[in-house]
Amino acid sequence: MVSAVLLAAGAGIRLGRGPKALLPFNGRPLIEHLAGELRRGGCTRVVVILGSGSARVRTEADLADSHVVINPDWETGMGSSFRAGIAEALTLAPREPVLVALADQPGLTAQTVARLIERAAPARVSCAAYRLPGGNLLRGHPVLFAPQLARAAAAGALGDSGARSFLAAHPGLVDLVACGAEAEGRDIDTPADLTLLESRGPAEAEG
Repeated sequence: MVSAVLLAAGAGIRLGRGPKALLPFNGRPLIEHLAGELRRGGCTRVVVILGSGSARVRTEADLADSHVVINPDWETGMGSSFRAGIAEALTLAPREPVLVALADQPGLTAQTVARLIERAAPARVSCAAYRLPGGNLLRGHPVLFAPQLARAAAAGALGDSGARSFLAAHPGLVDLVACGAEAEGRDIDTPADLTLLESRGPAEAEG
């Protein structure tokens, strides 16, 4: 039993196209697609954190199967959305691990979610990692936290860092789970990244 938190509160200023949650992907809003992948990958519930343009997102995307939380402090950065998501997930299911995903990562698949859940260990953090051209693994999203570690990470989530400072401070608690090539782990920040929205079949996770 795993809860998912989908962070979708940002304004997408660098991209300049409004909420990235509403970018079109395979004929529907990206956030709708990603919430479905989280459920298909094995998450029992999906908590969606909205902020900028929340009314528009709720109107244009079908989030009926998700727990929607509006973060009034979204302008302070990802940290406030991370805290709100972890708080909601642990209120709904205090003893369940929490998987945190980004709403602008179109390469996220149900296979990646299932792989993280399968490889998760008690009292650990499992991070999806993607293979760079040189062969090294790059840590990315989603990230699966044991419940007690989710609370600790949320307590230190400030500004736009999310769980970054917690992960950097506790490398011994972090397991990297190989989940494919670099492209699958990229998120959309600038117009040049919009090529990531081109339709493609699900990526194969590494063995």
